[in-house]
Amino acid sequence: MKFIKNLLNNKSLWEVVFNTIEDGVLIISPKGEIVECNKAAEKITGYSREELLHRRCTILKCNSCNYARKNSSPHWCTLFKIGGFLKRHCTITKKDGAIVHILKNASLLKDSDGSIIGAVETLTDLTELVEKEHEIYCLKQELDLETDFYGMVGQSPKMKDLFNFITNIATSNIPVIIYGESGTGKELVAQAIHTLSNRKSGPLIKVNCAALNPTLLESELFGHIKGAFTGAYRDRQGRFEAAKNGSIFLDEIGDIPLEVQVKLLRVLEQKTIEKVGDNRPIAIDARIICATNKNLKKLVEEGKFRQDLYFRVNIIPVYIPPLRERKEDIPLLVELFLERLAFKSYKKPKTLSPEVMNIFMNYNWPGNVRELKNCIEYAFITSPTYIITPKHLPPDILEQIQINKKIRRALHKRPKGERDIIEKQKIIEALKKTNGNQTKAALLLGISRVTLWHKLKIYNIELNKHIKF
Repeated sequence: MKFIKNLLNNKSLWEVVFNTIEDGVLIISPKGEIVECNKAAEKITGYSREELLHRRCTILKCNSCNYARKNSSPHWCTLFKIGGFLKRHCTITKKDGAIVHILKNASLLKDSDGSIIGAVETLTDLTELVEKEHEIYCLKQELDLETDFYGMVGQSPKMKDLFNFITNIATSNIPVIIYGESGTGKELVAQAIHTLSNRKSGPLIKVNCAALNPTLLESELFGHIKGAFTGAYRDRQGRFEAAKNGSIFLDEIGDIPLEVQVKLLRVLEQKTIEKVGDNRPIAIDARIICATNKNLKKLVEEGKFRQDLYFRVNIIPVYIPPLRERKEDIPLLVELFLERLAFKSYKKPKTLSPEVMNIFMNYNWPGNVRELKNCIEYAFITSPTYIITPKHLPPDILEQIQINKKIRRALHKRPKGERDIIEKQKIIEALKKTNGNQTKAALLLGISRVTLWHKLKIYNIELNKHIKF
């Protein structure tokens, strides 16, 4: 007891204890003014001690006392009416406007005569816990989607065929190569193959082959020994070693330099690697999954990709359809993205106006699902209401839509024969720009590859005969 009395009478000791408490502490007068707070309260509320003192506690906009302020009771706050409360989950608003989830405990302070002289409140910050709960809820929502396949969403025939194909090839140890345009989800396909394989208990090691120069890429893949090159201060394990008993995902394999391709071929043939600066072979045990948005066969013809390596990695090709070839999946993807954004921002889900959905269904989506996701995020933020209209879409999409409209109007004003001549010439120019790559030419023209194929037949365009590259 003597220690407690000394503590209470010693202001400096009391402040040490008061500010050591991890929960926020507020002492409030009977008039509702904050008369003292600790360091934790400053951190949780975002206000400094000077900004809080002598201000009414309503500055924090606690949602648990809204009812009391509207009540006709003479007590301005239910705290002074009921005498305190324990473990009340509520929210307050920080100085910067952010919402903070807290667990509040409160009790009245009385003098020796039993008269109320104030109240003390403790604030426990639950924001991080609440955010985790939301993340778990979002994940559960995604798992419950019947159209979800290991993070990929689609109910179109092409996507169903893709999901079935992935399931069938996953259990093999044969190398796989994933072909798909940028933004189609090649990494998700690689993850699905690994998760469904017999190696799922091992790691999936990912390497972006386009992001590193030849020296760094070689070191990244195979590792190096100390002193192998300037800056090699110690031995380093490569990604192939790290992928032991698992899988290694080589993204953008079409960008691997020829000198590294030779060593990669040796890995595929001999199942061994040699660290940079060393000649001792190291056995590796990892399934190789590659991905590219390029035409490897054409790169082989141009001498930019080794033919023997092409035959080694192209054993099981997986083709991801671009979004423009599975537009029936767009409404489903839009709904999923909007729900995710609503959960993350603690807001009511927004919806697209019919005009926006019509734009989405007619737009070409050169950036595929990634572009659609970015577009939804932009519109979700810029729309002040719960209805997203065309004016809330990104400027580049709106600009492209206007360009397409002008082109269509200009074509329809011309006689049909003249329109055919113009369209044929546009197709030829697109094929020249893409060196005969029909997939890329279709992308430039804003049509599907099947539509381009039909137009080649209609206009009797033969690549080898009519077009010189």
